[in-house]
Amino acid sequence: MAKEIERKFLVASDGWRDEADGGTNLLQAYIVTMDDRSARVRLMNDTRAKLTIKIGNGSMTRDEFEYDIPVEDAKELMPKAIGLVIEKTRYKVTHGGFVWEVDVYGGAHEGLVIAEVELSDEGDAPDLPAWLGAEVTGDPRYSNQFLATLASKSEHELSY
Repeated sequence: MAKEIERKFLVASDGWRDEADGGTNLLQAYIVTMDDRSARVRLMNDTRAKLTIKIGNGSMTRDEFEYDIPVEDAKELMPKAIGLVIEKTRYKVTHGGFVWEVDVYGGAHEGLVIAEVELSDEGDAPDLPAWLGAEVTGDPRYSNQFLATLASKSEHELSY
């Protein structure tokens, strides 16, 4: 069983852009959502697709199972999404020996930018880049699952 250990932050400035890769366009649809688990399908640059199951309480560590699936299957599942299909571009930025993923949201969440860093252990203490804002690890309002099922960003006082 794979474990996902990550910290999540709002992004306060564009300082990350000079170090970022070219980015990957993502469409992400939640097929099942429950308080402590989800199943989602993700389409990447319209050329690759994954099915991911996550189980956990939204803290720093969760169980994660991820599988490649045919692109056509992902496209067929997208319209079956619960709530919104998340639109974002993910950029990778290496900083202090860690790879940060910076998600720039489009669509319904235009203006939201979140950075995540995957850790090998909860005790890891990555150097935090100057372009980070507030930490939102464990704040369910910034989970993609919540963003997909969110009726309106103004209803939930999200910081962008």
